[in-house]
Amino acid sequence: MEEIEAYLTKKIAARKAKNYLRTLPKTDFLHSESNLLDFSSNDYLGLARNEQLRAKIDKESKRFQALSGATGSRLISGNTEYCEDLEAYIANFHHTEAALIFNSGYNANVGLCSCIASPEDTIFYDELSHASIRDGLRLSRAKTVPFQHNDLGDLAAKIEATEGNIFIVVESVYSMDGDIAPLEKLVELTKGNARVGLIVDEAHGFGVFGENGAGLVQALGLENHVFARVMTYGKAAGGHGSAVVGSAVLKSYLINYASSFIYTTALPIHALIGIKMSYELMIENDFQKQIFHKIDLFLNTLKPNSKQHFVESCSPIQSLIMEGNTKIKSVANQLNQAGFGVKAILFPTVPKGQERIRISLHVFNEDAEILRLTQLINRLI
Repeated sequence: MEEIEAYLTKKIAARKAKNYLRTLPKTDFLHSESNLLDFSSNDYLGLARNEQLRAKIDKESKRFQALSGATGSRLISGNTEYCEDLEAYIANFHHTEAALIFNSGYNANVGLCSCIASPEDTIFYDELSHASIRDGLRLSRAKTVPFQHNDLGDLAAKIEATEGNIFIVVESVYSMDGDIAPLEKLVELTKGNARVGLIVDEAHGFGVFGENGAGLVQALGLENHVFARVMTYGKAAGGHGSAVVGSAVLKSYLINYASSFIYTTALPIHALIGIKMSYELMIENDFQKQIFHKIDLFLNTLKPNSKQHFVESCSPIQSLIMEGNTKIKSVANQLNQAGFGVKAILFPTVPKGQERIRISLHVFNEDAEILRLTQLINRLI
């Protein structure tokens, strides 16, 4: 065992020497002892701290005597009428036939991407796809081929000579850059080809785009042209879990073949209640108007010289790119010292030369706080 510990210590030391050792931050934005303003979490709508949501969850929870664990996988002892009703509700909300709840967005992407294709098939994925998608693809028996980010010319050229079924995996909003996929052009590219299925991860689009935050696919009216969508509830919805939405056939297939669904304990009832109440609250409030006001304010108060360091984005994710781990950490530290809770995203999490501060905007960020942040960025760059 000593030799194993020595090996692990050596690997950690090597990463530290290269200035990209990961450590867990101590900031907890949900408690009053945090002295930093939250400009980094994925809580875009503030639902993780929303008192209305808490009250709705408490009220709904009183219907149930037990709110502890689910006791097993859904195929053994963990299935409930509440979960099945919730899946029907989710499917109706997203204008599709069926929904299947997974324990997290990671679980959903791994389960879907790993099992959906056969060895004769090909899965094309955007080169900036999230690690959960890539991990699922590594487990797949199909051929997996990346294409250049949002480059449909590159994708079309690679599809042309492909045999078997074809799956294309993209994110509606990319988690590190904050830019969006050209979904309408993707649909045009694949329309009429019965062998092609488009998969869209709505992790950062759900809650932000579309009526009541239904996602970018629905905002564009493309529900009937997308094979599968992944909705994640740990970001804008302020909770936990996820769902794959699509056809009833897809749901049945995943129940039978998605290992990350089959071989895990189901979500407990309190997590399911949180998902349902988040949907209800999004219907009752115009969060989209609020979040886009914050985005516009941020973009309109950056100076042109500052803007050129940002990835073009109309989402709450605004990425400030500055090359090198040392430089971006220095800028992040200055922003932290001024009271802004941002974090440097370092190589190897992002490609070398693409180190950045990933700024997240929220409905609870006050206008004056956003103005102070952009003024400081304008001075630092």
